[in-house]
Amino acid sequence: MKGDYQDLVDEISALLGAPATLENRDFRLIAFGAHDSDDDLAMDPVRTRSILTRQSTAAVRSWFEGFGIARATGPVRIPAAPDAGVFRGRICLPVRYRGIVQGYVWLLDQEPGKPGPEPAALDAAMEVAQRIGVLLAEEAKAGADLSREFLAVLTAARGWQQDMAVAALRVALGPGGDGLHAAVCVAPWPGEAPASVPGAAAVCVVPRRGGGEPGGGAGPGAAAGAGPEPSGEPALAVLLRLRSTDALAPALAAVARLLPRAAEATGPGGKGGGTGGGSGATSTAAAIAHRVTAGVGDPVRGLADLPAAWEQAVAAARAAAAQPRFGPVAQWSGIGPYRLLATLAADPVDDPAARTLLTPANRELARTAEVFLDCAGQAGRAAAALGIHRQTLYYRLARVEQLTGLDLDEGEDRLLLHMALKTSRLA
Repeated sequence: MKGDYQDLVDEISALLGAPATLENRDFRLIAFGAHDSDDDLAMDPVRTRSILTRQSTAAVRSWFEGFGIARATGPVRIPAAPDAGVFRGRICLPVRYRGIVQGYVWLLDQEPGKPGPEPAALDAAMEVAQRIGVLLAEEAKAGADLSREFLAVLTAARGWQQDMAVAALRVALGPGGDGLHAAVCVAPWPGEAPASVPGAAAVCVVPRRGGGEPGGGAGPGAAAGAGPEPSGEPALAVLLRLRSTDALAPALAAVARLLPRAAEATGPGGKGGGTGGGSGATSTAAAIAHRVTAGVGDPVRGLADLPAAWEQAVAAARAAAAQPRFGPVAQWSGIGPYRLLATLAADPVDDPAARTLLTPANRELARTAEVFLDCAGQAGRAAAALGIHRQTLYYRLARVEQLTGLDLDEGEDRLLLHMALKTSRLA
């Protein structure tokens, strides 16, 4: 479909005699026309960044939207603003479908004193923009319509059932099914899936397990599927299209924009039953406060490895919830030892040595032991991190040994306790 967009953008460039770029409504670059000019002002900072990074900043988006482009039904002229990095004026052609803005075609306006495009040429360009709007709307609708096939892949039992679900999703995606994708998990997710996610091939909500709900413990997926969602809550699953394995930045940006929406709905004052409707201006700090996190699995080509990629995404979301240093959006490749710990958490073992220490009554002792082990057994560092006297630390560690029966001078005992404490955070 990218070729279709490129052809239409080139058609607009030919009609108006100026290089055009196409962005979706979230200002993510989709296609751009060739540019051959000695005009240094043509490649101003805003246009250069959009082409090189395939997206615009929130500040640039806010500035352009201030000219009413999201409500416009015809071309909008935007003057130059050197202070904002816009050295040349723009002509924006809103791309709409059934009254809803789907994206924007951008062209450089003529230099001051020179005539701009003729009205007839602009009318013809707007007709092309309408055709682009149909394609963008169909693409978004296709992703939403594939929710059943996508959910089946994520919840099917391993083996022939999962293979059949993957085959059905590949057929539904058409030629795009053989492309590069990344699986994303956002949890917890309140309510229904969003109508569209930029760059998504499919979107669905994976219900919580247990409690008699779909996808619960009685189904085959619970016994042998992709594993439970973080914290047992519903999770949003997104299948993102990628252009290359090292072009994850646009995908991560699209995921980050989902977090405030979920945090707003699940946090204090949120209804918890809808998608919230949070704007891009909402800080992702709210997502951290309400423990809404996202995980991104390693990119996969084709869909055969999609179930494994979903497991990675779930594990990364769990790690982000357990360890704030990973940020609200964590990649599987970046969570280190939590890749192994997540496997243990998916099928937890009730280890007798750690059982007593992990009860609510011994929460402070568990924290002391974890910090001590995080500090590689260095008492001075651990006491400073906990804000306690070293003798207090020794007393607590002695209590830990009494409760667990472990010897913290022994490497294997330290390893067992450290893994049990870290894994408990992911449960």
